[in-house]
Amino acid sequence: MFDYLIVGAGFAGSVLAERLATRSNKKVLVIDKRNHIAGNAYDHYNEDGILVHKYGPHIFHTNSKDVFDYLGNFTDWRPYEHRVLASVDGQHVPMPINLDTINKLYGLNLTSFELDQFFASVAEEVPVIKTSEDVVVSKVGRELYEKFFKNYTRKQWGLDPSQLDKSVTSRVPTRTNRDDRYFTDTYQAMPLHGYTRMFEKMLDHPNIKVMLNTDYHEVIDFIPFKEMIFTGPVDEYFDHQFGKLPYRSLEFKHETLNKEKHLAAPVVNYPNEHPYTRITEFKALTGQDHPKTAIVYEYPQAEGDPYYPIPMAENAELYNKYKKLADETPNVHFVGRLATYKYYNMDQVVAQALTLYKKLTEKETAAKPARPAISGSTALVEKLVSRSPKQE
Repeated sequence: MFDYLIVGAGFAGSVLAERLATRSNKKVLVIDKRNHIAGNAYDHYNEDGILVHKYGPHIFHTNSKDVFDYLGNFTDWRPYEHRVLASVDGQHVPMPINLDTINKLYGLNLTSFELDQFFASVAEEVPVIKTSEDVVVSKVGRELYEKFFKNYTRKQWGLDPSQLDKSVTSRVPTRTNRDDRYFTDTYQAMPLHGYTRMFEKMLDHPNIKVMLNTDYHEVIDFIPFKEMIFTGPVDEYFDHQFGKLPYRSLEFKHETLNKEKHLAAPVVNYPNEHPYTRITEFKALTGQDHPKTAIVYEYPQAEGDPYYPIPMAENAELYNKYKKLADETPNVHFVGRLATYKYYNMDQVVAQALTLYKKLTEKETAAKPARPAISGSTALVEKLVSRSPKQE
């Protein structure tokens, strides 16, 4: 009998498996329909020996010391600050838009103060910010919106920005200084030996059993367990009874090139001139030294693995129907991007999983009769025994 059946070996499922096994001494079975752990963060060495991210670039960044320290139990970190260029009007310029972006694009020599004035002069007045288009034109005006955002968003989402919730483009800042980092979080780093190695250490515990190439429909009727943690698509769990929740997917085309470096930045965005949205060069992310280099092209598409929940009002309404069912389903806990139909960064999924673990332990503690206080050396021994060797 397993205490928990966890569906999905990505961040949400693996974090909860590790906490339940090492901190609560629970017997956990983790299953995944794919042939590997680590979910979309899975990385591996390709045929040429270059470490690549199978499902596109995963850049770790967070403002949470708790999340950063927690994952640090399973990996050493390589400091890394992500930088992106956008191919616009035949030039490669920094993205997000900053002082250098505008000066290079228009052949100007503005100061930060003058750039503030420039943005104010081109911004459109939007009384109520509702859509992704509203967000951008109200900050930087119509021309920059069309150069950097309009076509990129159309490719990425298959919809015009005027049809998408404001949250999509709100994620991308606009800066008046020369800070060309894509993220400004306190903690920015990459797992030194890759994400998959980090997940392997996370799941390396005698209380955890992992089954790959396994759909939970195939095992749920004959594997005994007390509670389930579900990290897959919430509509799939309920057999799409209200209809399918819409997602955007991606096709990845990987290439190895016989040269040491290919791009002028780790990632180059192509808002306008190609069917793909961006190219990533993995050695820039991992710091690997290799005479060849590996890149990946990303082609957004409607069908395929679910990657991005589509943020529209009607989709949120449909999700709320499934959420009501999820909230009413006993002994099943829904966690993660797919199970909650939200686009979370990796650190947010980790934080969500740690929060759920806390709730599960609090619920169990409340259900148990009070234990007598443990004193002196007995308390110390119990504490030492309960600690995970990986976290010493």
